[in-house]
Amino acid sequence: MTNNVYGIDLGTCNMKVYCKATNKILNEKNTIALVRKNQMYAYGDAAYAMYEKAPETIRVTFPVVSGVIADFNNLQTMIQTFLETHVKGKLRGADFIVAVPTGITKVERKAFSDMFFHSKIKPKNVLLCDKPIADAVGLGLDVNEPTGIMVVDIGADTTEISVISLGGLVLSERLNSAGNKIDEAIITYVKRNFNLVIGQKTAQSMKETLGSGVPGKKETMVIVGRDVVSGLPIEMEMSSSVVYEAIKDNLNSICNSIKRILEKTPPELAKDIIHSGIYITGGSSQIHDIDQLFREITGIEINTCDDPEECVVRGLVKIVSDSKYKHLTFREK
Repeated sequence: MTNNVYGIDLGTCNMKVYCKATNKILNEKNTIALVRKNQMYAYGDAAYAMYEKAPETIRVTFPVVSGVIADFNNLQTMIQTFLETHVKGKLRGADFIVAVPTGITKVERKAFSDMFFHSKIKPKNVLLCDKPIADAVGLGLDVNEPTGIMVVDIGADTTEISVISLGGLVLSERLNSAGNKIDEAIITYVKRNFNLVIGQKTAQSMKETLGSGVPGKKETMVIVGRDVVSGLPIEMEMSSSVVYEAIKDNLNSICNSIKRILEKTPPELAKDIIHSGIYITGGSSQIHDIDQLFREITGIEINTCDDPEECVVRGLVKIVSDSKYKHLTFREK
């Protein structure tokens, strides 16, 4: 392949684009602000800044829901504008490799390639790659070996738990329980116990600052919400113990799913996983001490990595750069 290659990871929360020519990863919020029903007003980080703050005339949407494309036309417009604005390389006639989630229908999978094939960019090739495979390659693991690898990708809308061997998926399960569900649990808990209505961004900030997989973290932060009784905005100090109580059930649900996949894993592959450990990636894997929780429940070592939300796109980088990974990609007919 030439340098005219782009790796794309269309996540629910963030869109990551790798440009081989510049060897850089562009990371932008996967958000669109619309006016007059479907006219794009802003996109990316600028649109996300308007979320929960925009007037009725501006509608802020997320075009990818639960890992699949929910708003094809607006997402296509956003990607095209984003690439033309931020990418310095040549787009027409380029090769695109796109990461796709597991457990989706053929139609949903085809939408990822049609997104580029039916655009004004006119690419030469659009190749697809299973997200867990790209994840493992991004972790620096050789997926071609006859060795069992377990990867748990905790994203915004979904958690993908996969067992990989010989370049293929042996087992894979996609849960609709991840970062956004954890945020919603915090919103519900704060409203029920403190009569305080908070927004999604505040809940996300609480999760990132105060969240923990195990009890004992001692930190506090002041948040602003609307008092249910008076209807007025008030400040309130929240502690880590509050967030732990709010999110523990969601984290335990992910743990139980990991155990369920381990129970189905063939014994020889399970032996490899016990020796090498479980790898966790995705933006929500950065919750404090989540690795300790998983370790306590599974009894298996948990491996973390730097910048876990960019793990998939880093894997796409290696797949397009190294010929030994070429067979991991495929075309959707």
